[in-house]
Amino acid sequence: MTRPAGYYDVNYGQDMAIVRTVFHWWVFVAFLILLAVLPFLLNDFILRIVITAAIVLIAALGLQLLSGYAGLFSIGHSAFIGTGAYITAVLMNSFGWSYWLTIPVATLGTALIGVMLGLFSYRIKELYLIVVTLAFQFLFLAFVLNFFHEHMHHGEGISLRRPYFLSVNLMDDNYFYYYVMPLTVLMTFFARNIVRSRLGRAFVAIRDNDLSAEIMGINIFKYKLYAFFIGCFYAGLAGSLWAMLMRNVGLSDFVIEYSIWYLALLVLGGVGSIPGTIFGTIALVGIKQLVLWLVPVLSSTFSPSLAHRLGPGLGLLSWALPVCIFLILEPRGMAHTWEVLKTRFQNWPFTYAI
Repeated sequence: MTRPAGYYDVNYGQDMAIVRTVFHWWVFVAFLILLAVLPFLLNDFILRIVITAAIVLIAALGLQLLSGYAGLFSIGHSAFIGTGAYITAVLMNSFGWSYWLTIPVATLGTALIGVMLGLFSYRIKELYLIVVTLAFQFLFLAFVLNFFHEHMHHGEGISLRRPYFLSVNLMDDNYFYYYVMPLTVLMTFFARNIVRSRLGRAFVAIRDNDLSAEIMGINIFKYKLYAFFIGCFYAGLAGSLWAMLMRNVGLSDFVIEYSIWYLALLVLGGVGSIPGTIFGTIALVGIKQLVLWLVPVLSSTFSPSLAHRLGPGLGLLSWALPVCIFLILEPRGMAHTWEVLKTRFQNWPFTYAI
């Protein structure tokens, strides 16, 4: 990574530091201050979109670690998120658990289910492993619809109430933001450090060439299980937060379309990039909200029946088309575009680095 003249690494800690220069520290502190005051600057509608994007980012980080770094592509990530959400909802609604007690059960429970699914990775990989994760997506839907009806409510929805935190009622989105956003920052920090650790380097080695990784002494099966555990842990946490955000858990939020949507998020932002995950989340959540705003406008401008027919197709096209464009013009995603622009700014007025 290029840095301004006069900055040199004199020890390993400086070489591994994420925030490297004084200017970077000022930007980082300003960013944290902005996050702290954001609820005072935004209206309720925009604030809810920000909270939604924060939860989506946690889920997407889990998929990035699993698929982008370890190369274990999953097409059932939405089902893992739904698992965390339903564990939280059932424990609160049917058994009267406190929400705070359901969090470790939801996250660890989802992670263990991911590990059990990851056992298949010992013998199969690539397309066959994708089919296994796809099968889990449908098994999850079938389980919710056909078993434990008194707890699952046939997948129609489980209503919840947000808890109190130190006498603060999290029913208010302004307070709920201060619960979700610090978690998002921490989970992003952990993900960034995981990919820089020995564990992350093992993931990349397995993704690039698992045979070479095994020859170098990497236990590929063990690290694949680690990848499933961490990726599904993130998904379980996101599901638990999603249950609290929506205050209603139903199957419509965890269908296969959303699993594909999360993969599209990685492609758009950049596979194998933590900043790319952030860019992809902002882009696709923003596009989704734009479509939700556009459909009523079409309904008022044209006939309501036309808007009713265009709505589902427009929602699918809104994220599928940008993904196709990026795959053709910029297959490395928005993260690579950002790196190119940043390098050109650093090297200005020269075209290339000297």
